[in-house]
Amino acid sequence: MKKSVYINSVGSVSPQNTLDNSTFFEDIVNYEATILTVIAPNYKDFIPPAAARRMAKGIKMSTVSAKTALNEAQIKESEVDAIIVGTGLGCIGDSEKFIKDIIDNDEQYLTPTRFIQSSHNTVAGQIALGMGCKGHNFTYVHSTISFESSLLDAKMQLEENEAQHILVGGVDELVDHHENTHRLIGHIKKTPINSNSLLNSNTSGAVFAEGANFFLLSNKKTNSVYSELIALKTFNSISKDRITTLVLEFITENNLEVEDIDLLIMGNNGDVDYDDYYTLLSDNTFKNTPQAYYKHLSGEFDTASAFGFWLGNKILKNQRLPKAVQLNTAQPKKLETILLYNQYRGENQSFVLLKRC
Repeated sequence: MKKSVYINSVGSVSPQNTLDNSTFFEDIVNYEATILTVIAPNYKDFIPPAAARRMAKGIKMSTVSAKTALNEAQIKESEVDAIIVGTGLGCIGDSEKFIKDIIDNDEQYLTPTRFIQSSHNTVAGQIALGMGCKGHNFTYVHSTISFESSLLDAKMQLEENEAQHILVGGVDELVDHHENTHRLIGHIKKTPINSNSLLNSNTSGAVFAEGANFFLLSNKKTNSVYSELIALKTFNSISKDRITTLVLEFITENNLEVEDIDLLIMGNNGDVDYDDYYTLLSDNTFKNTPQAYYKHLSGEFDTASAFGFWLGNKILKNQRLPKAVQLNTAQPKKLETILLYNQYRGENQSFVLLKRC
């Protein structure tokens, strides 16, 4: 018999004040921008300054987020059986610096540090070194579905009792070259947009950002438990005429009906060319279901869905739907079952089901 999978703790570094798990969107930070950067924590509280100076931003964000999750779960670092991280770009900042060093130094006298830290699995490796975790250490680089791939790996291991506690995270950092490239190809909005008006922008592109969100998944509950991960399904691409059919199949496979979904959380990012994927569900199948969104607060990045996963867990734990994330006027009668749906530019689509414990 397969074991249940529980999310026992969370840790989030984002453009919002999300690091303190004792609060939940009491103080929303609004932006008028096309790029959002994280609210940097006091890294000295988590990482020795000498070590922090050598770390890329993505590593520092992830270390803080991971330690926050572990502290909340109140388990020893030695009890973590595996570390699984999803990232679309890895430590792209160090990759850029290393390439620049190659050019500036005419391919000679290069120090290896930036090359070593530029690989995608640096985040998972650095966290493992800091914890002394010698177990399964894996990084998924599957573009905008990287976090879901990590989540699926952990879910299968826990269900089959191959591990008891797994640290799962999604992280991406924002750097100049990546920003400039995506501006050039029109993936970033041309003019600053107010956070509260994102879905009314009627323009192409998204507001880009960065962040690190980590979770402790276990096959048994701890006192800090947030939710139970019921199901997860991913698709490389779905044509618009099949979205409704596939989401209905997904919830039916899990013995649910549309009326059983207490809240639908979607990844609307204000891109007029692709937000209609969400409209297909919000205006039709789930038109009477309470709905929420989050990318006006987190911004868009390859693992932004991890922020949505964080939001779903916080809502179930706190039994409160913050006004700042409400998408429609329907109010939930209860908060027991949440469905998350995300896609980016019509690809890498995912459905996730969470249930209150």
